[in-house]
Amino acid sequence: MQTNRSPFNSLLNLLIPLRCVKCGILVEDKPGLCPTCWLKVPFISKPFCACCGLPFEFEIDQNALCARCSYKQPAYTTARSVFAYTAESKDLILKFKHLDALSSVPLFAEWMTYVVEEKKEALCIPVPLHWTRLFTRTYNQAALLAQRLACLNQWAYMPSVLVRTRRTPPQGYLSAKDRKKNVAQAFSVPQAKRCHVVGKTIILVDDVFTTGATLNACAQPLLKAGAREVHALTLARVVRAQQFS
Repeated sequence: MQTNRSPFNSLLNLLIPLRCVKCGILVEDKPGLCPTCWLKVPFISKPFCACCGLPFEFEIDQNALCARCSYKQPAYTTARSVFAYTAESKDLILKFKHLDALSSVPLFAEWMTYVVEEKKEALCIPVPLHWTRLFTRTYNQAALLAQRLACLNQWAYMPSVLVRTRRTPPQGYLSAKDRKKNVAQAFSVPQAKRCHVVGKTIILVDDVFTTGATLNACAQPLLKAGAREVHALTLARVVRAQQFS
């Protein structure tokens, strides 16, 4: 593949050298992962659950569902993630989420575009933060990803159609049951914004899929407001060994 090596780009690379987003060593041509780190990041590929995207350890029909989705399908139609959240990959998320590594947004959004099925005339929105948390953190990492994804895929971007109505405690150390309870009815579509949701295919964006509780809690009011379907898209997802059984 030919690389555009304009004088401006060459000068820019001299002033701001391209580095691996994981380990920081110099890389050529474009931002990304060095060959060593590329092999360490557990990118998710088929086969996986047709609904939630949980990877399977064995070849199976492409329409197969995992045990959890077979028991009760979530409100979202599909969920897809780029890589598994592991000891080797979590630093990509932590740097982005807590160390303001915002230069990775274009790369991450490009990766996320590769794993989502093509959707035309979709409405792309982030999982919202409560305004108090947004004020403290100063940015919503899901919104940065969603905005870039919308640009790459020519989707509409309207983050205000979904709001978090109450500040919920961090989900970090909660069980799956408590996570579901924590975010229950924590999101809504304002009455004035419902006209933008009716009949739309929604791409719902977040950074990490853990149990799916937050994504499900977001999808429910969107569908109630008239959305045709909701597809969740995250950069990473937690994959526990017991989830395969």
